[in-house]
Amino acid sequence: MKYTYFSFRNFHVMKRFFFGIISALFLISCGSVKKHNENISKLHSVDDLRNDVDKLYHQLKKHHPKLYQYTPQEIMEFKFDSLKQSIRTPMDSRDFYKKVAPVLTSVRQGHVSIRPLGKRFKRKERKALKEKKFEFYDLDFQYIDGKLIVERTIGKDSSFVGAEVVSIAGEPASELLEVYKTRFASDGYNVTLYDRFVSKGFKSFYVRDKGFLDSLKVTFKANDSVFSKTFKRVPKKEKKRTDSAKVKNDSIKKVKRKKPTKQERDIIKIAAKKRKKYNKKHGYIPRTKTYTRNFSFIGNDSTVAYMKIRGFSNGNYKKFYEESFKKIDSAKSKYFILDLRDNGGGRIAEIERLYSYLTDKEFQFITESEVNSRIPILKSIMSNTTPTGLKILSGILSPILIVQNVLRIKKKDGKLYYKFKYVKPEVPNPLNFKGKVYVLINGNSFSASSIISTNLQATKRATFVGEETGGAYNGTVAGFYKLYQLPNSKLITRIGLMQIEAPYKQEPDGFGVKPDIEIVPTIKDIQQQKDPELEWILNDIDTTN
Repeated sequence: MKYTYFSFRNFHVMKRFFFGIISALFLISCGSVKKHNENISKLHSVDDLRNDVDKLYHQLKKHHPKLYQYTPQEIMEFKFDSLKQSIRTPMDSRDFYKKVAPVLTSVRQGHVSIRPLGKRFKRKERKALKEKKFEFYDLDFQYIDGKLIVERTIGKDSSFVGAEVVSIAGEPASELLEVYKTRFASDGYNVTLYDRFVSKGFKSFYVRDKGFLDSLKVTFKANDSVFSKTFKRVPKKEKKRTDSAKVKNDSIKKVKRKKPTKQERDIIKIAAKKRKKYNKKHGYIPRTKTYTRNFSFIGNDSTVAYMKIRGFSNGNYKKFYEESFKKIDSAKSKYFILDLRDNGGGRIAEIERLYSYLTDKEFQFITESEVNSRIPILKSIMSNTTPTGLKILSGILSPILIVQNVLRIKKKDGKLYYKFKYVKPEVPNPLNFKGKVYVLINGNSFSASSIISTNLQATKRATFVGEETGGAYNGTVAGFYKLYQLPNSKLITRIGLMQIEAPYKQEPDGFGVKPDIEIVPTIKDIQQQKDPELEWILNDIDTTN
């Protein structure tokens, strides 16, 4: 779950410029691989672990602007004190993480999280690992009705799609998932995020739980048949041809490859440049060979425009939205479907730009953001997880950063507020869509997805189909983050520094954007590769016409 926005452009450019120097300094400061691995695997004393609990709670109180929004202070303090008292024997970092994470979820803010450090490898080992892939990572899952289902596979082998994962390394999958659901939080009290996020992030949760793996035996069930497969780390590239094949081919006269002409090289270069530009604009995702931003017309004509946005974090979004809505305008489309399912969020700048194409009225997209410091951006950068080089660079630029922060901070009713530029009234984009809007949402529609959904629902601009968003209607604490490493266990916690919210509220607080039409896919839908939410919208459009 990610929600980021970096407004200080000059600092960002300089950070990239010095990246090489920073990386080198960071590697030096990290110490040896051996020392790192020993530290995360050794048993930490009771006093050290209790000290880490105190440090964690101190950081939360210091930086989180809405710490007691959903859990009263006395209950929160009781939980952290009980955690300390429950630590009675030494333990390693991973076991400590398993005790801390469920307590941290009492903050009930999805952007607050904690994770253990993983095993590190020497350069030669890293190089060898890069040449391999773990077959298990090719599976994507969905958790429905207490069952972990293979939703899709990466690559050619689709035989697992629709199969239920019965057990992993002998442990029931359902039991593992219920445990992992206690190690992260949604925003507020809604529960739709849990099944969605635990399945989407299952592989990461499993590695945090078990550590680095070279192989993994998984038992599946499909069509009343139970079978197992051991997933391994295998070479990414296919093996070279065998010696016998080589001998056979050598008997054939080799044809010398013709060197491409300058004109052919220019054509190849232009095509590569064009592809790179397209990939950047649409946000190419190498693992799945898909795009973050997708646009198409559904049906034989251009009446229905469909836009699937998987996230708001990568690529040149401005060009994408401009070109897409120009096509919609030219086609005179009557219906627009915005698919935000499984969209974990991203940049405020992008969702504000997208919203400007979906309204015909002047609007204020977000309100001023409550913070705990007059210099939140500098606080975000100057953390104990920040590489030494970046700290040095930040120190050099700190006078500029401090001035920029202070100019955007104001005090009101005893609280501090940071003013993003998106607080100012904005006018609709001239290409704004005036037809009927549908929005597809689910429990994995989080953070920025919830912010834009709140704006669209509050202004009665769209019909929502799916399930309640995992992100809260009334806003979330994100914007910039403090990444703090606990001194002894080395767990890394992430703390949002700003309350980001739309200028609309609902009661009771702590719930997501709820759909007008609630539809949740079934196991049968996944097995038959159906999309019941989208089908409902298309049927509604047909009925209207």
